[in-house]
Amino acid sequence: MIPQPHYLISRQGHRSCETKPPRGLPRTAEAEACDDKTVPPADIRSDLKALTDEFFQAVSFESGQRPTYARIRDLFIDDGKLIATSSAVPEISSVEVFIASRQSLADSGGLTSFEEVETAEITEVFGNIAHRFSTYEKRGTMHREAIEGSGVISTQFIRTPSGWKMSSMAWDDERLGLAIPDRYK
Repeated sequence: MIPQPHYLISRQGHRSCETKPPRGLPRTAEAEACDDKTVPPADIRSDLKALTDEFFQAVSFESGQRPTYARIRDLFIDDGKLIATSSAVPEISSVEVFIASRQSLADSGGLTSFEEVETAEITEVFGNIAHRFSTYEKRGTMHREAIEGSGVISTQFIRTPSGWKMSSMAWDDERLGLAIPDRYK
């Protein structure tokens, strides 16, 4: 069994590689190279950042504009999930349900502007899977009242034949009793 490299990419863009051979076997030249032989880690990082940025752009819109929620379909695998965990019971949605509920809120005039941005991130990649912990800030106008907040999103990605896609995204908002740790800022 040849060990596969595990890349840890920090917020500053530095890559460290962890490869450990199975107990009792020496490290191989392949493991020493710390290269997955298909996509360089810098390219993986830019692909994951692009997907994340596209998601934030799709959910963000200014007053008088229409959100582009439909773009989210292209970012996720067919059975992708979006999970809001800020209440006592998680709200688990398929991509279609997520888009429909947000579009309905915007179409009814309940949500007239919204902006969400990534302020920090930690990304890990192992072979054909990746995880991005994103700290975010959001602001907007809902039911004629200003809303704002921040929190953390956990996004899982998989590499498909057509490139990287999101498989699931779960988030929780910062609130009284739940502060974002410094390591995520």
